[in-house]
Amino acid sequence: MMGSMRFFPLYLLMALTAGCQATDSWEDLEGRHLANVRQLTFEGPRSGETYFSPDGKKIIYMAIRDGYPFFRIYEMNADGTGQRLIGPQKGKQTCPYYSPDGKKILFASTHLDPELDRKEREALEEAKKPYEKRKRSYKWDFDEAYEIFEMDIDGKSLRRLTQAPGYDAECSYSPDGKKILFTSQRDGDLELYVMNVDGSEPRRITHAQGYDGGPFFSPDGTRIIFRADRTGDDRLQIFVIDADGSGEEQLTDNAVVNWGPFFHPDGNRIIFATSRHGHVNYELYLLDLESHLLERVTYWVGFDGLPAYSPDGRKLIWTSRRGKGGHASHVFIADWTD
Repeated sequence: MMGSMRFFPLYLLMALTAGCQATDSWEDLEGRHLANVRQLTFEGPRSGETYFSPDGKKIIYMAIRDGYPFFRIYEMNADGTGQRLIGPQKGKQTCPYYSPDGKKILFASTHLDPELDRKEREALEEAKKPYEKRKRSYKWDFDEAYEIFEMDIDGKSLRRLTQAPGYDAECSYSPDGKKILFTSQRDGDLELYVMNVDGSEPRRITHAQGYDGGPFFSPDGTRIIFRADRTGDDRLQIFVIDADGSGEEQLTDNAVVNWGPFFHPDGNRIIFATSRHGHVNYELYLLDLESHLLERVTYWVGFDGLPAYSPDGRKLIWTSRRGKGGHASHVFIADWTD
């Protein structure tokens, strides 16, 4: 059963935004939290889903480039230099995440899919179409060929961690590096699970009907933030739950998509993307978990999503279409100020 639910009231949002003058530019409005915004990736149609290494010096991310139709794993320095492809050269990859000691990378991949050649051909044919004729509506396919893997930081010593039938992805480490949090369809519904870092003893921690995904531990490892569709209408809401699966709390309740929540290093706030301003205009919002005050972070008219903080909280990285590249989505970084 669900625990207590507290929803963010609209009047508080209106109060927070009422002080913004109509004459303020979107750059001025973003300056409340973001400074020195710069674009880090420029190649290909899509780059994003970015995370910092534990020392804050590297960034791991996904990209479609070099003529390959699916996302693969890339790494770069925090200033955007030294971009390189790591991990499997074929298949769909998603959810790369550094281990807390910085020696391993966790991710999901379909490179073992026996149907991969056919899927590659179909995706390449779709990519040849003019932009206006492509399938542009975003919908994650929950490919059942996804399995979770771990590899060394250099992309070598690949090790498979899941063997269950169905989708296994959306994975991250616990702060102490002993557990892995992930989404799985092994019991028929998309639920959250925790397993040992070697893939043993998987344990289900959510039990409500509908998709639960995108989970991350809080910095102290006591709570888990995630997104969920419990109503079957593709309108994602943000939830938080204790690490043992108890005390579930719903944080948003609206008729839009709330997506990609990530903890601030202080553990008291989360940042996430929402479509409250339109489905092609996702914006980043900051939510205080104690007061439930909500504050808008980005104001550019277009997609901003998939945010993540540096370990020291001084930087924010996210995916946006605001920069060079036309319809492309790319990685951006900014200095964060409270």
